[in-house]
Amino acid sequence: MAILRPRDTPLRVTIAAALASILPDLDVLAFRLGVPYGAAYGHRGFTHSIAFALVTATLLTLVTRRDTRTFAFVFACALSHPLLDAFTNGGRGVALFWPLTSHRYFAPWRPIVVSPIGRLDVRVLWSEVKWVWAPVIVARILWRGLSRAPEATASSTSHE
Repeated sequence: MAILRPRDTPLRVTIAAALASILPDLDVLAFRLGVPYGAAYGHRGFTHSIAFALVTATLLTLVTRRDTRTFAFVFACALSHPLLDAFTNGGRGVALFWPLTSHRYFAPWRPIVVSPIGRLDVRVLWSEVKWVWAPVIVARILWRGLSRAPEATASSTSHE
């Protein structure tokens, strides 16, 4: 999401957005506390919910002293993590609608190889490059190209 940010985004907002996208995995600390994986406070539980993304975005927007545009961007970044986790081929799904329900959800299509907790795996990295990073980079290139197109057209017609 940080790659897709507008060019005029302040550094502190970019850092807040990156932090928002990482924070959901703080729940791995629950393993050390003996919280079962499938519990509401376990891995991919409440920290992977829309509610957690809303709270995270609200707090980080307040900390950065920014506006609703910042909130929307940070919220999208925070929500990107559980949504991408829902596209993985392992685990127990994400508690997207906690606290309304602790039910874990998966996306109907799950092409992303799940990452083993605490280990680096080349298959996982390649899967994330293929299914996450490459599409985001292509989207950014297209977005920048499309956003510049009217400027180029306007400037070329004004010189005729």
